[in-house]
Amino acid sequence: QVQLVESGGGMVQSGGSLRLSCVASGTSFSLYIMRWYRQAPGKQRELVATIDRAGVTNYAESVEGRFTISRDNANKKVFLQMNNLNVEDLATYYCNARILANEYGYWGKGTLVTVSS
Repeated sequence: QVQLVESGGGMVQSGGSLRLSCVASGTSFSLYIMRWYRQAPGKQRELVATIDRAGVTNYAESVEGRFTISRDNANKKVFLQMNNLNVEDLATYYCNARILANEYGYWGKGTLVTVSS
């Protein structure tokens, strides 16, 4: 069983930056594929960024070059550095942990990011 708690959300002006954090409880954090998803009001949840066990990263096209995902296995944390935010990035951001790429995995409760123009 893994519990995930996100933090770091808030309100920022367009062009600003935020750093989201997700801390995991339980063991074997290094074995998990970690992902950040987001859900904007009235829209479906979408995958934003992935970091696998080897540290290989992948990003949605909409955030490529602006967002950076990283992990700290010793402290069971995953981060999402978000730069040059725009109003389209306004959403609740969720942390997800899974062993296999095609499984539902574990989810946090989310942290809200608000971007004003």
